[in-house]
Amino acid sequence: MKITLLDELPDITGLLAGTDEAGRGPLAGNVVAAAVILNSAENIDGLDDSKKLTEKMRRFLAGEIKQKALAWSVFSVSPQQIDEMNILQASLYAMKTAAEKLKIRPDHVFVDGNKMLVDCFCDNTAIIKGDSRVAEISAASILAKVERDAQMLELHKQYPEYGFDQHKGYPTKMHRKILNEIGPCPEHRRSYAPVRHAMAGTTVPDAVNMRDENLI
Repeated sequence: MKITLLDELPDITGLLAGTDEAGRGPLAGNVVAAAVILNSAENIDGLDDSKKLTEKMRRFLAGEIKQKALAWSVFSVSPQQIDEMNILQASLYAMKTAAEKLKIRPDHVFVDGNKMLVDCFCDNTAIIKGDSRVAEISAASILAKVERDAQMLELHKQYPEYGFDQHKGYPTKMHRKILNEIGPCPEHRRSYAPVRHAMAGTTVPDAVNMRDENLI
């Protein structure tokens, strides 16, 4: 259920933006963030957490958002930067930068998750499950997911042997099998445990590989 600002967040007013990221869990590729300021005069039906939408619906809504929003932006952080910063800090940096890149400055930014943006140019509020509850964050989650999927399709053209067009870099059984057989490509995240093990010639049991806390 979308948050009703007057009921739940009565002190937040002005021009509002939402930001979210896509790609924290994958073993390869960028983490991508988006920020969106919606136009109250332009209704967009169907906004929701991008993970709950079909790929076709995400692409359609991304077009609607880009056409009707007051402002939107996307920003990517590379695997090399993720390895240097860690994935949490890289995700927060991506969301903060996406918000900063908006052509219109918002008065307040809603951030998906439980972490606020440090040293942000304006006030911001972290909202757990915000991608399902706040329309601005839902829109950002859709743009981030569509952009990242497009990037992974481009990576597939460079490295077709990894099947990035199918798993988008996530640690599926297929991806881990290929990784253990041929090793990582330059777009794999060396700080993630399954990639480190593949580089060392060892493997991690499937049950361990799939737990988030063992990815890094």
